[in-house]
Amino acid sequence: MLLGSVERLAQFAAQTRLSDIPPPVLSRAKAIIADTVAVIAAGMQAPELKSLCRSHLPGVAAGPCVVIGAGQRTNRLDAALLNGTAGVWLDFDEGNLFMRGHPGIQLIPAALGCAEERRAAGADLLAAVAVAYEACGRVSGASRMKQIIHPHGTFGTIGAAIAAARLEGLDPRLFGGLINLSASIPMANNRHAMLHGGTIRNWGAGYSGYMGQMAVRLAQADFAAAPDALNTVYGSVLGDAFDPQQMVDGLGSRWLLTDGYIKLYPTGRYSHAAMDALIDLLARQPGGRLDPAAVARIEVKTFRLGAMLDVKTVKNAFNTRFSIPFALASIIYHGRCSLECFEEAAVANPAIQSLAQRTDVTEDPEHEARYPREQIADLVVHLKDGQVLRGRCEVMRGEPGSPHDPRDLERKFHELAGPALGRSAAQRLYEGLMSLERIADVRAFTLEAGL
Repeated sequence: MLLGSVERLAQFAAQTRLSDIPPPVLSRAKAIIADTVAVIAAGMQAPELKSLCRSHLPGVAAGPCVVIGAGQRTNRLDAALLNGTAGVWLDFDEGNLFMRGHPGIQLIPAALGCAEERRAAGADLLAAVAVAYEACGRVSGASRMKQIIHPHGTFGTIGAAIAAARLEGLDPRLFGGLINLSASIPMANNRHAMLHGGTIRNWGAGYSGYMGQMAVRLAQADFAAAPDALNTVYGSVLGDAFDPQQMVDGLGSRWLLTDGYIKLYPTGRYSHAAMDALIDLLARQPGGRLDPAAVARIEVKTFRLGAMLDVKTVKNAFNTRFSIPFALASIIYHGRCSLECFEEAAVANPAIQSLAQRTDVTEDPEHEARYPREQIADLVVHLKDGQVLRGRCEVMRGEPGSPHDPRDLERKFHELAGPALGRSAAQRLYEGLMSLERIADVRAFTLEAGL
């Protein structure tokens, strides 16, 4: 059954045409591409990314591929490496609970770089992203990944490889071998790094884009992997089980790509249920605010992956994005959820740190049993005067059952891309990405957009 499933996945990856993809899927894919470009542009402004570009780019081959937000161009492998790493720096990138990770940021930088190098049409880039996203995400969804493994740098190698192979015109007969090759070269990125402020976690997304493209070169050079690579890697090495039939059920007819989310909060997705519950609670308070000093303690009960984000003491801005206690404390202090809630100034704020210490997050078995179809968080705020305030989230904002207003997504794009690229460039870029199928030459488009 496994080999048959790999062959079906390979056929889908190699032969699916733009006209085979339903319009709602293409529309969602364009929104994901646009959102990914914006979060890359913003993330590239981090001091660490600027330093990496300064040290890395002079020593690698030149090329026509944009390093988004850096004002530089390089070869497609290194462009994907830098863009992928920048795209997860703010933890603002999209993802998919049913695919158990973040397909877009692991493959879109590779697809964009290949499209620029090959001067591909926007329609080809769009089809490559939609197909690769669906294929690699299904691999992840069919695996019971070990809890300790962070998804960046894992199944994304497959997506980057498929997108690159389509844009390079790889022989369709080689796609089965390519899938096994790209499945054989993931990294074992662990979740503990992010919980302790370890930014090495961000390298995983860049790794996927780079190594997925290398898998195509390996396939072209007649390298071979084990024929059961998917089962071995995703059922034994990175995961505890793998279901090949689940991977291909409904393939080509039911698109899981549309079941994902685009973030409006710059934090780990599993914290969003508790944040939604708090934001709804604050909206019911006079003036929409609570005095942090008036809060005695906060209790959160949620699903298992959310309960993992129970860190009370954060060390840096990156660490804030994976701490529910800190996120709730900072939102209460600022009276809103914005990027400033997760910056170094917030980390240094004793009022926020103190309230985070008074916040407890625990797993609720009933909430875990209903995950991922529902993402429940119950929030109880105990005030020092004896009042008890309650909030609850059952489906996080941005999930299919609680969709965002498209205007919010466009606003996010401009808030992130505008400062990094300039307002006019950001506007040209957004308009082009949202009508990607009409672009004749992706490289010419990125140059004209001012990237």
